[in-house]
Amino acid sequence: MAVQRGTNQAGMRAHNERLVLSLVRRNGALSKTEIARSTGLSTQTVSVIMRQLEADRLLRREAPRRGRVGQPLVPLSLDPDGAYFIGAKVGRRSLEVVLVDFVGAIRHRMMRPHAFPDPCEIVAAIRAEVGRCAATPGIDPERIAGLGIAVPFELWNWAEEIGAPAEAMGAWRHADIRGELAALLPYPVYLQNDATAACGAELAFGAHSGLLDYIHFFVGAFVGGGLVLNGSLFTGRTGNAAALGSMPVPDGRGGTAQLIDRASLVLLERRVVEAGLPVEALYDAGADWAPFEPQLEAWIAGAAQGIAHAVAAAVAIIDFEAAVIDGAMPEAVRDRLVARVAAELSGLDLSGIKPPALRAGSIGPSARALGGASLPLFDRYLLDQHALVPREAPAGPEPA
Repeated sequence: MAVQRGTNQAGMRAHNERLVLSLVRRNGALSKTEIARSTGLSTQTVSVIMRQLEADRLLRREAPRRGRVGQPLVPLSLDPDGAYFIGAKVGRRSLEVVLVDFVGAIRHRMMRPHAFPDPCEIVAAIRAEVGRCAATPGIDPERIAGLGIAVPFELWNWAEEIGAPAEAMGAWRHADIRGELAALLPYPVYLQNDATAACGAELAFGAHSGLLDYIHFFVGAFVGGGLVLNGSLFTGRTGNAAALGSMPVPDGRGGTAQLIDRASLVLLERRVVEAGLPVEALYDAGADWAPFEPQLEAWIAGAAQGIAHAVAAAVAIIDFEAAVIDGAMPEAVRDRLVARVAAELSGLDLSGIKPPALRAGSIGPSARALGGASLPLFDRYLLDQHALVPREAPAGPEPA
């Protein structure tokens, strides 16, 4: 999201309000003194901004911090009920819709499996679910800021891989689900690549707020990626930056393959089907994957090798602090995958480059839907993170 500072008073005020909201989101509750020190704005200017944001119910006062000389500091934090965002994930195997509050807590969630996504059915289902979100007890529908859709780009190219009829998936070539829903709903509607959206969810709501540069892997039915540079989501010229699924990696047999053919969950699904086991649990991250253990172990080995090589290739181009790995899988499985990637990475020749830290993602299976919800959040309330490199680190609490 690019935000212009503006040359008039209204433009500058809007810029500064986004700046304050972005700093509080990144650092947690902050006082006006801490924000003034971090931004270079005068204390008086910050006071005016924070009073307005409090009046708009976007910030709320916390308990004063005592024990210092002078008046106690009164920190302000994000008000969870200040705004709400709807996110929809259109997956190869399921549709997920979430209603998220201003701090990223899920207030309503729906998941519906499908054999393959049909654009007409997807539009109808999302429209119906948006109505249910607006009727969720305890939320003010007037404060819903928008709907964001996370969807794999060029879905028609994956018909064979997911066992869908080519003609049915071909309907996606001309589908404009964003435009259709925008014409039907009273909210702004946004659309983004699903893996990039998952990375946006980590940036907006995750537990890695101290990271400024990282590559993000999301392992779903197909593996994909996202890119954060200088604390800002980088989507690239076509919105498809960090298309990690297309990265060439060793195929395990002496040749090369795309990462999508080494680290995607459809590969595990095929192993499970070949073993004569039911696959439904694979698309329920709360399920027990222990019955698939032999197939799971073999899949983790291949996926980890592919991801490790992708990490090495990526860090040779940009000196990332970290590689964050998340996915539509149980937390224990994700942690096993991260550990195996670390082991594979340690065995590669990384002469001349510094390997990044490997971290498990903090969002999990709903990252793509939450990433959809983050699209109106970034557009309506936050500043481009490139503007947030502080002059002096805030003296407030450590980032969550």
